[in-house]
Formats: sequence, structure tokens, C-alpha cells
Amino acid sequence: MADAPAPVVVIGAGAAGIVAAGHAARHDPVLLLERTRDGGRKILISGGGRCNILPSKMAPEQYVTASSPNIVRNILRAWPLDAQREFFEREVGVPLALEPESGKLFPASDKARDVRDGLLAWARRQGAQVRFDTVVTGFEPADGAWRVMLGNGEAVTARKVVVASGGLSVPQTGSDGTGLRILKALGHTIHDTYPALTPLTLDPPAYAGLAGVSLEVTIQAGEGRSAFVTTGGFLFTHRGYSGPAVLNVSHLVVRARLARQPAPDITVQWTPLDADQWRSELAGGSARIGNVLKRHVPERLALVLLAEAAVDADRPLSQLRREERERVVAALTRWPLRATSDEGYKKAEVTGGGVALDEIVPRTMESRLHPGLFICGEALDCFGPIGGYNFLWAWVTGRAAGLGAGGG
Repeated sequence: MADAPAPVVVIGAGAAGIVAAGHAARHDPVLLLERTRDGGRKILISGGGRCNILPSKMAPEQYVTASSPNIVRNILRAWPLDAQREFFEREVGVPLALEPESGKLFPASDKARDVRDGLLAWARRQGAQVRFDTVVTGFEPADGAWRVMLGNGEAVTARKVVVASGGLSVPQTGSDGTGLRILKALGHTIHDTYPALTPLTLDPPAYAGLAGVSLEVTIQAGEGRSAFVTTGGFLFTHRGYSGPAVLNVSHLVVRARLARQPAPDITVQWTPLDADQWRSELAGGSARIGNVLKRHVPERLALVLLAEAAVDADRPLSQLRREERERVVAALTRWPLRATSDEGYKKAEVTGGGVALDEIVPRTMESRLHPGLFICGEALDCFGPIGGYNFLWAWVTGRAAGLGAGGG
């Protein structure tokens, strides 16, 4: 079949790709290619089917990268949070609502499908053509343009190509790393990839009896000024631990395991009370220590913590020896989070690592190695915490790539 010319080809109809296609289509004809039958599948499954579109606040320091944090900062500042919210509400037609307890912005309808369908409809209104069930097997420079090879043997000639094919996380949504492999073959540096924001496991599962117990915690990895601290939900599972606080710190465990190095010491503070406040809480009186702990943490967890501290739950506070009290305080404020592995890409929210950011022009997302090639979204070496931060990265980089590809 003869090549079908298309000035801009966008590979991948996920969050970044749809936004890129729509912005590019304001200036040039655009062909958006998607391997699944409907696209945007990570949008559909995010937030329990509600889609946490954006956080209500954002700081570039919250993002993780092996590249320059200054580049991350420059990219994120190009499209302020307020402007993104206005884009969704006015252009896409998806009103947003703040969930006050979490600081997250969801569609007012609480339906992720409204976000996916709204974005696709918006991109089409800008002029983008969308082809589903279309597998891209490769792309390469060809006589000042780009040749995009498809799984059916067809080839598409493009003046510019936007790679928004994602990473390796949640492979059932269509992410299989094809884009990263092709970009590496084209000479791009790919920082080692790994599952990020993924549940942690413990083998043998010593805390399987606590499965289903959840609470708000603070987790700290490392010490001093370089310590990584995150606060959020914690959930015991049959295999280990999950919840936003665990997912946010999981990359430190995963990277250490893959490098065959010891992970940093990770500790959990189960309540807002610090060590001194707990010492006061446990100072004396006739109350039984088990009952005191149950006022602050779930009963099953309270009993496990006391057992690990070797203190009987029925002991009155007045009978506690100093060393026993200190063991309980340590269990409540610096409980060691032991993990032997993780749930991998199957349950990872995002992919860590990816294309080195110093090989990308921050303003346009254009490759410094190959003019006319643009990269956005999860394929880039950057990810944020749970709470809409990775969609924010997708929206920002997708917009920049679309404007860059469609602007000249």
C-alpha cells in the first residue's frame, strides 16, 4: 500500500497522546494512532473509575527523576494548574469538583469515562483523526520526514511524530514498552525503567492477618535532610502493604532490589502523635494499654504492635516499666516497614525511569537528537506521587509536544 501522508502522527491515545493530538490539530492535520479499540484505558481505571484528573496543589519537588530536577520544574511551570483546570472545564467540557479531604480534583460526575470521552471528542473537534486497533511496530527518519510502520504492513509518512506510547505499567491497558525500545534504538538514553507507585510485598506474609486494615500514616525513608517523607493512606494486604503512602515510597524499595542493594530504613508513624506525645499518653493511670492504643489505631493493629513490643494488652499504664513504654512508643512512631519485593508493573501506577530529559527541549518536548520527533507522558524520565500528579505530567507534556509538533 502506498504511503498515506500525514503532517503529524501521534502514537498512543492515552492521556498525553490525546492532549498532544488536539493541540497539534489546531495547526496541522493530525493522525492519532492507538493500539486498543477505544484508547485512554488508564484514564478509565484511575481513581477507582472516578479519574483523579488533577491535584489541587502542586510543587515540582514532589516529582521523582534521574534527570535534572530543574528541567522538570521548567516543564511543569509551562502550564499552570489553574490553566489546566480551565482547559478541562471550558474546552473539554468536564466540570471538576474538589474532594476536600484528599485535595484531589475529580470530574463532577465522578465518572472517568466522561474524562476519556470528553478528551477524545475535544481532540476530534480540533481536527484530529483517530484510528483505533492500530499497532505501531516502528518509526524512523526518512528523507526529511518520518516513516511510521504499522502492524498490518502499512506505512504512514509523517512530517513530525509525537511518541505518547506510555511506559510499562498496567500492561493490560496497552503499555508494553514498544515506544521506549524504538527510542533507544534511535539513540536516546533510557534511564533504567522500573515499576513505581506499586504495592510492596513481604514473603512470608507475616501480616496477612491484618489484611483489610487501613489508616492514615506518615512513612519516612532514610534520615536527615535527605529523608523521603510521605503522608497518606496505608492498607495491609494479604501479600504485604498498599495505599497511597506505601505506593509513594515504593520506588525506593524497588530500585534498591533491582540494584541488589539494601533499601533505606523505612519506618511508619501510625498516628499524628509523635514520640513525646505518646510518652505523655502512656504516662500512667489505671487504663489498660490495649484500650489506649485502640482509641488511636484499629484494634487488630494495636494488638499486633503490642505483641511485637512484648507488652500485654491488659497491662495497666501504671505498671509499665520505662523500657516497655519505650518499646511501645517505638512501635507506634518508628515501626520498621519490612518488604521483600513488590507487585511489579502489573499493579504499578506508573513507570519509573525513561527517556533522559536533557535529550528533550523542555518548551516543545522535541528530541534534541532527531528534529521532528517529540516525546511526552510516561515515556519520559519523571513521575509524581499518587493524587493526580501523573495525569498533570501527561497533560503538561502532551500539550507542549502538541504545540511543538503543530507549530512549524
